Amino acid sequence: MSKGSIQENAKGLYRFIAAIIITAAVSMLYAYVWLFRLNPLLRRPFLERGNLMMVILYALMVITVFLPFGAYKIGFSRKAHALLSQGLGLFFVNGMEFVFTCMLVGKFPQIPMIIPKFIWLYAIELLTLLFVTVLLTNIYRRLFPPYRMLQIHGGNENGLADKMNARDDKFWVCGEVSAQLPLRNIEQEIDNYDAVLLNDLPSELRNAILKYCFVHKKRVYFTPKISDILVVGSREMNLFDSPLFLNKNADSLIYYLFAKRCMDIIIALIGIILTSPVMLAAALAIHLYDGGPVFYKQKRLTKNGRVFDIMKFRSMIVDAEKDTGARLAWDHDSRITPVGAFIRKTRIDELPQFFNILGGSMSVVGPRPERPEIHEEYCKSVPEFDYRLRVKAGLTGYAQVYGKYNTTTYDKLKFDLLYVEKANLFLDIQLVLLTMRVVFQKEATEGV
Repeated sequence: MSKGSIQENAKGLYRFIAAIIITAAVSMLYAYVWLFRLNPLLRRPFLERGNLMMVILYALMVITVFLPFGAYKIGFSRKAHALLSQGLGLFFVNGMEFVFTCMLVGKFPQIPMIIPKFIWLYAIELLTLLFVTVLLTNIYRRLFPPYRMLQIHGGNENGLADKMNARDDKFWVCGEVSAQLPLRNIEQEIDNYDAVLLNDLPSELRNAILKYCFVHKKRVYFTPKISDILVVGSREMNLFDSPLFLNKNADSLIYYLFAKRCMDIIIALIGIILTSPVMLAAALAIHLYDGGPVFYKQKRLTKNGRVFDIMKFRSMIVDAEKDTGARLAWDHDSRITPVGAFIRKTRIDELPQFFNILGGSMSVVGPRPERPEIHEEYCKSVPEFDYRLRVKAGLTGYAQVYGKYNTTTYDKLKFDLLYVEKANLFLDIQLVLLTMRVVFQKEATEGV
């Protein structure tokens, strides 16, 4: 077994042990609160097996919620991102457990006694996870230093190596060669490094290097081409004595679309009800600032190129595009009002789109709807941009969760096409949960 294989196995084992420690830590805290604070409130308190069942159910809920949130990704995510995922995950778990406990107690007057116990539990769990996650992450980084990586770059200057080096706990791009060199020279250079970054290479050269790295067991990172993404959803077919893959390129199945629509309606109604006080305050602040309209409607494109009016809270001055025409906002854009800067930063300006989702012109998850004129402009330079319209536009999606506001159009397209190819109900739920984490990440709102 190669050195890289041994290290990868060790990483997997470490993350598995870390996940057990994290789950055990919060479950033990819950066990204490349940045994000595909550169980006595029941008319007939649980005995040994009942108490054990409650703790096991809590641990299973933690695992079920933490996995899609990415809360177990010790060493993969930044410390802040891991802690944020854990905090949001615990909020959902404790919320469900609170409802369940109230049902078990069955006495409305005792609910005010239950609330502070769960608040105390949540606070102690957060402090414990802060200590455990920081400790486990620091140990991980000492045990598994970043790979020494060689970048082989093509003609596209995308700054990918700089982005990766910004995560110096995971990546160390310490060498660079041009794809213009002879293949033999590139292969000799690869031997001096632990991993390789293939950055925008021609397909023929990339395939040759991939094969060389496979033989020599070198870790490879590479930027996918549109054609790579379009076959992500392919299915293996073993009908003949030759390997065969099927890429259906068909619309989503009817039962998935039905389930997705039901989820859209439920989330939109819940979103409207829960955020109505926030929307009311935002509307009042916008109107009081300059007396202009509260909402801003704009033509956008959704599935199959259908045009609809998207609703947003107005964050710019009235008639912001009267002289300039359609263009994206950027950092310190003079057209953005002080109230608008706040609601854009906190994503409050997007809340009225729950009404678009309820009406069916948008979905909760999907590619962000683009303006017709900007869409047409993008298609001139990247014809594949039109592929995004295979599915209904969404409030959130792959590009919103994993990209930034100023991520390049080409990279956003790749994210959107990944969703088009991989769309399923579980992925939709996962992206909705991850969006809640993104709301608290400052870097996701960086402007153009």
